[in-house]
Amino acid sequence: MSEPVVIVNKVGGIATVTLNRSEKLNSLNRELRTSFCRVMQQLRDDPQAQVVIITGAGRAFCAGLDLRELGTDTGRESGALVRDGTTVSFITVIEDMQVPVIAAVNGFAVTGGFELALACDMIVASEDAQFADTHARVGVMPGGGMTARLPRAVGIRKAKELSLTGNYLGARDAERMGLVNRVVASGAALTEAQAIAAQILTANQPVVRQLKRLYDLTSRATLHDAIRIEQDFFRAYNSSSNLKDFDRQREAVMERGRSQKSTAS
Repeated sequence: MSEPVVIVNKVGGIATVTLNRSEKLNSLNRELRTSFCRVMQQLRDDPQAQVVIITGAGRAFCAGLDLRELGTDTGRESGALVRDGTTVSFITVIEDMQVPVIAAVNGFAVTGGFELALACDMIVASEDAQFADTHARVGVMPGGGMTARLPRAVGIRKAKELSLTGNYLGARDAERMGLVNRVVASGAALTEAQAIAAQILTANQPVVRQLKRLYDLTSRATLHDAIRIEQDFFRAYNSSSNLKDFDRQREAVMERGRSQKSTAS
């Protein structure tokens, strides 16, 4: 019996989703896209999944869409599902998540795989990770948010260079540009992502979810509208909170700060 193309492992509030077509560099064929969408929708409604990590089996995170399916009836959209009358793709299903999503990138993250990583809230990369947008070399137009998210991550001029040349970008350069949060030793991306997830779990989870949603909204707005949106969240959330909890939580935050300062010194 063959292994599933998407593997889910849930431990202590962290759900790890592994793309499992290692022999094909986890390229996104119809089966993988459909399974991934279904898994992510299930995790969206799972109260035990408070942080989600996406990674790839073998020597790649994801090599993008399976080129053998381009131009056929098994193209990009046929690997999507429908939820509440809305088509959900392997990208929009990440956008729909209410909890933080971290990409643990090992090896290649190319084109559709690059778009998948960009859709996550954070990216942890191993030192052998490589990112590339090869749409212009393959001869197809992007449809997973490349031209919207990549400029926001690295700037418009660098985004154009990466997309128009199709050149590969190493992990260290990606970190310097602000594309990835951290670079770790080869094989350690998942472990580091789990460590970040564990830190997130120690925070106030309702606020974590609201902050994630707030960042998603303000990052798409003008500065003026972003500040207004934040003020709306401030009034709505803080007016319903118990002020007595703030004093207790403030002391815990200060103690954590003292602990981290001691560790760094």
